[in-house]
Amino acid sequence: MADAPNGPGTYDIVILGGGSGGYAAALRASQLDLTVALVEKGKLGGTCLHNGCIPTKALLHSAEVADAARESETFGVNASFDGIDMKGVNAFKAGVIEKLYKGLQGLLKSAKGVTIVEGEGRLAATDENGGGTVEVNGEKYVGKNIVLATGSKARTLGLEIGGRIVTSDEALEMSEVPERVVIIGGSVIGVEFASVWKSFGADVTIIEGLKTLVPLEDPALSKQLERAFRKRKIAFKTGVKFKGVEQNDTGAVVTLENGDTIDTDLVLVAVGRGPFSEGLGYEEAGVTVDR
Repeated sequence: MADAPNGPGTYDIVILGGGSGGYAAALRASQLDLTVALVEKGKLGGTCLHNGCIPTKALLHSAEVADAARESETFGVNASFDGIDMKGVNAFKAGVIEKLYKGLQGLLKSAKGVTIVEGEGRLAATDENGGGTVEVNGEKYVGKNIVLATGSKARTLGLEIGGRIVTSDEALEMSEVPERVVIIGGSVIGVEFASVWKSFGADVTIIEGLKTLVPLEDPALSKQLERAFRKRKIAFKTGVKFKGVEQNDTGAVVTLENGDTIDTDLVLVAVGRGPFSEGLGYEEAGVTVDR
């Protein structure tokens, strides 16, 4: 392996995006004795580490502890549940993220041949052999191969996010537990937050347009989850579509296509994630984007 340029220059691989896909590709390339420029505009680890998988699992653990405290007598333990301290919950979540983030930073910095490039990258050109050029802050990083790993962003159904309407990004940073929540979308993100907020003491209603919760999972799993949610008094409406939401001085009103309305304090839009590819030069460089 030739020495990496450690700055603008030519690499075996230039990776645009330092999230789960990008850093995994960089580490594997290092194992194969290839030089890598790993471009990331934010923090290494991307959505999964900072705004997705890891923080939601931390919240789920806090929720599990809350439920265990409520049910402690079942296990022969004398304990009491006094409430949720969101400042403490968020501190625990941040600690989990920070520990993993430091570990990832160390792993990548010690990886032979990997240069971490901080800044917003843009695909400036491609060639017929799978290579191309990524431009970062006016500097050019040429790759014999290019990996596009720019991740995803929350879908919003065209709703303006703000106030009482949030996506999972905002939901992860909340400083208090809402009394009533309507979650639009009954897939993985929606049911995770439903479980957390119910354990934290909120009244939760899920709206899912398809016939079951987590409709992309095995039907047996969907049925088991629905059974568990009924037992926990997590309300859900399946096979009914969301029509609109209006915010007011005291909360928000969600309207469904069947005419039903639901008063709530918070609306979580959890209808999945879409590719983050706009403004990165993909189409101008000849990359076909089909989603």
